[in-house]
Amino acid sequence: MTFFDAVLLFLAGFVSGAVNAVAGGGTFVTFGAMTLVGLPPIVANATSSVTQFPGYITSTLAYLNDIRHFWRQALVLCVISGFGALAGSLILLALSNTSFRALVPWLLIAATALFAAGPWLKPAAGPERQASLGSLAGSLAQFLTSVYGGFFGAGMGVMMLATLGLTQAGDYHKLNALKNMLAVVIAAIAILVFVSGGIVAWPQAIVMIPGGALGG
Repeated sequence: MTFFDAVLLFLAGFVSGAVNAVAGGGTFVTFGAMTLVGLPPIVANATSSVTQFPGYITSTLAYLNDIRHFWRQALVLCVISGFGALAGSLILLALSNTSFRALVPWLLIAATALFAAGPWLKPAAGPERQASLGSLAGSLAQFLTSVYGGFFGAGMGVMMLATLGLTQAGDYHKLNALKNMLAVVIAAIAILVFVSGGIVAWPQAIVMIPGGALGG
């Protein structure tokens, strides 16, 4: 890693933190920057998950008091999300860089579409809402969302908020708290798999994490 690469990655981390603080989507910045400095796409994707993780924790801590009021429901969703993230991250490990590189444009298009549709997908703020889908369908939807989160992750927050809006009762504040907590679980499981698989570029991650903290 050259000095120029380090500066670019630090700035990308800073921009990613700022973007996440405003609207989400910092993964686009971190993933793009790491591929730009020459990291293989699978390594860039795994390392991007590491750089985003501190932000997930911070967001969850802000809602910790709220989560305590529905911890049983949150625990069930955490277990489902953990299995989904495990499946998604193992699928990523099983792919070659060539195969994943071919998928990246489609993943980015899908993630971009999710962000563009975000205002229409997210549940409206207001009074408590009832779940539109049954518990089995809701569990399956959360599992599939978690598979995507463990595999790639960009746009996961928007997708999960939309899913929770259909499958879980409660107001927007509660759903957002759940989303943040589940994002921590999904990212943590994925990172454990990526670290065990040896596909995290730690020098690049260490450069980007402080930038993300400052930007956020």
